[in-house]
Amino acid sequence: MSETNYRPRIADRLLKDRLEEAGAVLVQGPKWCGKTTTAMRVAGSMVLLAHPDTLRRCRQLAETNMSALLAGNTPRLFDEWQTIPDLWDGIRYEVDMRQRKGQFLLTGSAVPYREENEQEKRLNHSGAGRYARLRMRPMSLWESGESSGEVSLKALFEGKKDIFGNNKWELPDIAFILCRGGWPDAIGSSERVALRTPYNYLDALAESDISRVDRTLRSPVRVYRLMRSLARLQGTQTNISVIRADMTANDDSTLSESTIASYLSALENIFVVEDMPAWGVHLRSKTAIRTSNTRYFVDPSIAVASLRTSPSDLMQDIETLGLLFETMAVRDLRVYADALDAKVYHYRDKNGLECDAVIELRNGRYGLVEIKLGGTTAIGEAQKSLNRLAQKIDTGKAGEPAFRMVLTAVGEYAYPLEDGTLVVPIGCLKD
Repeated sequence: MSETNYRPRIADRLLKDRLEEAGAVLVQGPKWCGKTTTAMRVAGSMVLLAHPDTLRRCRQLAETNMSALLAGNTPRLFDEWQTIPDLWDGIRYEVDMRQRKGQFLLTGSAVPYREENEQEKRLNHSGAGRYARLRMRPMSLWESGESSGEVSLKALFEGKKDIFGNNKWELPDIAFILCRGGWPDAIGSSERVALRTPYNYLDALAESDISRVDRTLRSPVRVYRLMRSLARLQGTQTNISVIRADMTANDDSTLSESTIASYLSALENIFVVEDMPAWGVHLRSKTAIRTSNTRYFVDPSIAVASLRTSPSDLMQDIETLGLLFETMAVRDLRVYADALDAKVYHYRDKNGLECDAVIELRNGRYGLVEIKLGGTTAIGEAQKSLNRLAQKIDTGKAGEPAFRMVLTAVGEYAYPLEDGTLVVPIGCLKD
C-alpha cells in the first residue's frame, strides 16, 4: 500500500452549508473521526472542553455568566460540548437574540446525559429552527484518496449510464484498508500504527467511553464480548435474544436482555453502532417486508479489532472478509449519500429477497445496490437479485430505480452490463 493523498472531507462543504442555514450547527460522530479538525477549519473562536482545566472553568462560567462564555468571534466552537449540557439552551437563547446565521458550532462524540427525563426531552426537541445537524463518520475511500472517483452517485441519479472507471486495488489491499479503517490518524501512517489504531479505539471504548456516556459502570469484559458478537453479526437483522445466546456461551446466565439493550443503547449514543433501517417501498404485491434494522458498526475496523483478526487472517477467511467489506461499503455509501441529502436503507422480504442498500433522495428517487467481493458468479447472482426486486416495485407509485448497482471490492473496471446494471468497484466510487 502506498501513501494516500487526502481530499477535502465531504463534511467540510456540508458544514459550510449548515452554517448558512442555521444559527448553530451540531456536529456529531464517533471519536477520532475528525469532527474537531473539520470544525476548527471554519471556527472564529473555540473552547476545547476536552481539557480538564478548561472544562472546570467553563462549567463555573456556564452557571454564573453564560453570556460571557458564549462571547467570541463567530462561529464560536464548543468542542465536546456534551460535557456541559446547559450550553444547548444557552446557545438556543443566544441565537434567538442575535437573529443571525452561523453563530455557533458544537462538536460531540456522545449524546449528552441528563439526569431528569424532562430535561432530556427538552434537550432533544428545543433546537428546532435554531440548530442544524451534521453527522460525521470515518473517512470514505474517496476522501482518503483511495478511490479514483470516476463513478459519481450524483451523476447516476442525474441519469448517467455510460460509466467507466479503473480500479487499482486487489483483495489483499481491500483487506488492509478495512482492517485499518477510515480513521484520519491511521490513514497514511505506518502499517503497524495503522492496524493498531482500531485496537486502541476498542480499548478506550470498553475501559471508559461506554461507561462515561451515561455514568453507568459497565463491565469491560462484557463490552468486549458484546463487540465480538456484534462483529460476527454485521449485516444481519439479529435480535437481542440471539446476541444474548452468543454472549452467554462464555458468560454467566444472569446476563439479561435488558442489560444487553442498555449496552447497545450506550454504543449508539457514542456513535459506534449505526444500524440501517428498512426501506418503506411500494410493491406490486402484498409481500411482507421485514422491518428490523440491519446491524452495522460505523467502521469495519471496529469489527476487525473486536474479532482480533488481521488482513492475512481475513485472506484465509473469505466469508468474514465479505461481511466486513459490506460494512465498509455501507460506511462509504452513507458518507456519499449525506452529500446528496439522501438516506441509506436495506430491503428484505419474507421470501428472502434482499437488497443490501437502497439510496433514497429527498424527492423519492432511489437506487438499488448489492454489495459483493466480486467475481463473475457473485456479480451475476447480484444482478438477478436486483432485477427481481426492481420487478416487484410498484413503479407507478415509486418510479423506476435511478440505477441498479453491484458494488464490488475488486475488479479491474467499472462498467455497465447489457441490461443496464452497473458493476462498480468501490475504488472507483464517489458522491
